[in-house]
Amino acid sequence: MAIVTQTPLNPGDSPLVREALSSVVSRETSATPTAAQTPGDGDGTWPRPAKTRVIAVANQKGGVGKTTTSVNIAAALSMHGQRVLVVDLDPQGNASTALATEHRGDVPDVYQVLVDDLPMADIVKQVPDMPNLYCAPATIDLAGAEIELVSLVAREARLRRALAAYEAIDLDYIVIDCPPSLGLLTVNALVAAEEVMIPIQCEYYALEGLGQLLRNVDLIRAHLNPTLKLSTIVLTMYDGRTRLASQVAEEVRSHFGDTVLNTVIPRSVRLSEAPSYGQSVMTYDPGSSGAMAYMDAAREIAHRATVA
Repeated sequence: MAIVTQTPLNPGDSPLVREALSSVVSRETSATPTAAQTPGDGDGTWPRPAKTRVIAVANQKGGVGKTTTSVNIAAALSMHGQRVLVVDLDPQGNASTALATEHRGDVPDVYQVLVDDLPMADIVKQVPDMPNLYCAPATIDLAGAEIELVSLVAREARLRRALAAYEAIDLDYIVIDCPPSLGLLTVNALVAAEEVMIPIQCEYYALEGLGQLLRNVDLIRAHLNPTLKLSTIVLTMYDGRTRLASQVAEEVRSHFGDTVLNTVIPRSVRLSEAPSYGQSVMTYDPGSSGAMAYMDAAREIAHRATVA
């Protein structure tokens, strides 16, 4: 068991946050590369960005860890002094489930924001026991938004307009969890965002279709959102015991260079279990390899903002 140095706690931290930050932790698996040390690793509060960073987590391939990455990066940032909003743009509502945010029945959700012009402030809820973390939930109604948006004015920019009008909380990060498609919901996310984060599973199939996603990013940059950039690639489901995972990681790094985070996310049972308890893995099992990896990844993202 490896013991890590305790991180200074803020007086306002909830019990779950305090447990996560002060836990004695150990690795679940071996042979998992870790992030390079970043200045300020021991600080309880990471540097805040100069302005709100809006990040769309996108990949049209399913099962690569988009929702897991969105939820756990957001949770890790919030535990270190950042104010974070997760916008669940996937009709399955998995991010809402993981953040213990009600998203069934007649709960106001992102669908009503996009289609009915409901103010974003009317649907945002604080995540239980996470004082700096907020969620805009998605219900199954969002599945019909792809069709209903077609006839609306400025259909590609409706999420951007809703976020621009949202002033209820002074946010440091807005993380948009996209559905596994390249439809109008994902287009809305890419038009609203300034950065794209792409989770890539460490298997060769995961690389298929990546070119189409990058072409869509280029098209949106050219016609709808000139400030959009590919800022981060996260390697997920890494299994250090296989040569294939290492080869895929090397190939992605050779193509995308510093855009790829130093930290890779290992396969972890705890990452799959946490949502069933309405938690991110950061509070469900802060000592697991998945939680430690996402904490390292979030630290990289936070400190990259200071040099961007």
